[in-house]
Amino acid sequence: MAIPKRKVNPKGETVISVSGLTPKAARYSRIFDFLVVAAVVPLFAGAFHLHVMLTVGDWDMYVDWKDRQYWPLVAPISMIMFPAALQAIFWVNFRLPIGATVGATVLLITTWLGRYANWWIWTGFPFTEGVPSQVIAGALLMDMALIVLRNSLFTSIFAGFAFGFVFWPSNYSALAPFYLPVEHQGMVASLADMIGYTFPRSNMPEYLRIIERGTLRTFGSSVSWVSAAFAGFICIFMHQLWWQLGRFASQTTFLKNGDVVKSFMGMKSRRAS
Repeated sequence: MAIPKRKVNPKGETVISVSGLTPKAARYSRIFDFLVVAAVVPLFAGAFHLHVMLTVGDWDMYVDWKDRQYWPLVAPISMIMFPAALQAIFWVNFRLPIGATVGATVLLITTWLGRYANWWIWTGFPFTEGVPSQVIAGALLMDMALIVLRNSLFTSIFAGFAFGFVFWPSNYSALAPFYLPVEHQGMVASLADMIGYTFPRSNMPEYLRIIERGTLRTFGSSVSWVSAAFAGFICIFMHQLWWQLGRFASQTTFLKNGDVVKSFMGMKSRRAS
């Protein structure tokens, strides 16, 4: 005896009928979902970029400002916040271990768009003057650790430390050419210093332009590794804190709707049925 095949409904009319939505309201609901996604992604990218600019600020602004002490310490502590919250949202609600990588990629794209529009088009600064930092390597380690460990606490301990520690080595390849020593008026300077001499920021006060006496002119030292290790230690707590914040912010709460609210949303009320 042949078993009859079940009819597959590609339009999901069964789900729509159970939810109480009319076909017209269901169509508008799908359109609204696309509009929400199209609005949330730019808003999230802009909020993340603004957060980094306000918290990291000067230490990630220009290539000759990336000092050996505070830049590898402040930048990863600030940049782990949104990826940790986004990682919790994707993992808890969808079981997708891509939240940190998505956050890091969105930040890098948004930063490059800002550097191109604000520095190159508006002020005429070259791209080499404002090379942004990237945290994609640390975000990939966070997502891979979440796949293996499947626990937020152990992910914070191991992957949070790795995120902060690998920040400076993962950005070293982009900064290595600027460490090259050059001679300037009988003195040894780095290539980053020459860029700073050529493109002075006259609108900035002197106490903002020179952040630390040991900038890239020191050609790197063990101080960078100490800052990276301490940044990894702080990132353990920052990852767990923002994981819990992201999990709390993504909770779904259902409220009881009356017949008036249901009719306004296009849902069939019990009285009408």
